[in-house]
Amino acid sequence: MSPMGEQRTWVGLSGDLIVARVRGSLSEDEVAAAQQQVLLLLDETRCSRVLYDVLEMEPPSINLTLVQREHSEQLHRKGVRIAILVPDTRTAFLARLAFGQGDYRVIYNDLAEAVAWLTQAEASDPQP
Repeated sequence: MSPMGEQRTWVGLSGDLIVARVRGSLSEDEVAAAQQQVLLLLDETRCSRVLYDVLEMEPPSINLTLVQREHSEQLHRKGVRIAILVPDTRTAFLARLAFGQGDYRVIYNDLAEAVAWLTQAEASDPQP
C-alpha cells in the first residue's frame, strides 16, 4: 500500500482470466507482492492467462522494469499467456523490456482487444 493507505495493486480472477491492475508508482516490494499473488492464483486455479492493466500506472524506472523482467521469466516458464494493457508508447516500451520473450502482447488502451487476444486461443486449445 502507498503511504496514504491507497491500494495501488489489485490481483484477482475475472472469469477465466487473472487480472492484475496497477495504478500510480510502485516499489520493488509492491511489484514482488503483486507477482506472488499472480503466481498463487496460477497455482490454485486452472487459469493460464493473465491481463496486466497498467493504464493508470506511472511509467516505472528502468530498475523496476528489470525487477519485473525477473518475475516475468517465472510466468513464461509456466507457459502463461499475457496481455499488457498500456496507455502510451513509453509504457509499452518499458512493458516489452519487462516481459522479455514469451507469449505476451502489449495492447494500447483497448480492454476488449486485450481480453479477445487472451481468449482467442481457447478455441484452438485441445480439450482435456
